[in-house]
Amino acid sequence: MHLIGLTGGIGAGKSTVAEAFAVRGAVIVDADRIAREVVEPDGPAFAPLVERFGDKIVGDDGRLDRPALAAVAFASPEALADLNGITHPAIGSVMAARVAEQAESDRVVVLDIPLLRAESKDQWPFAAIVVVDTPVEVALNRLVRHRGLSEDDARARIAAQISREDRRAIADVIIDNSGDRAHLAREIDRAWAWVTAPGGKG
Repeated sequence: MHLIGLTGGIGAGKSTVAEAFAVRGAVIVDADRIAREVVEPDGPAFAPLVERFGDKIVGDDGRLDRPALAAVAFASPEALADLNGITHPAIGSVMAARVAEQAESDRVVVLDIPLLRAESKDQWPFAAIVVVDTPVEVALNRLVRHRGLSEDDARARIAAQISREDRRAIADVIIDNSGDRAHLAREIDRAWAWVTAPGGKG
């Protein structure tokens, strides 16, 4: 197994890069997708969340009412800590299990983690970390034009994440997504060649 960490800020194009890596044969372990899975009614975090926050976070369909959960979980630092204390271990456990499934393979396994930090290097045996990078103003424009966010909302979401500088500091290879699709395609090819080079750092 060749384990790669993939991260990038909101609006940077990380999901596009992950899809391109998957087309090239990588196994993608998507933290965001797993975060949604663990709070499904049969997921490991659902019952603990209901026990902590009450039936008011369950919708009429029996599934998690995300806005209702957000309303109570973000009401205080203590509640948010409880939310994270329930969901983060569940997400980490599922991610670890999916990585372990590939441990004896020769596949490239990509851990797609939005909030990958320097300390993540101590948690996972990464061969390399790939950061999808774009200037803040470019990301802001994409969020407003393509995702329909207000400029204030987009700026708030960007500000709430790890800084661009901190992400770049942990990168072994940076994919520049400040240009057009053709430019991004070349950057993806370059990064893929780097992380899969025999005997290389990646």
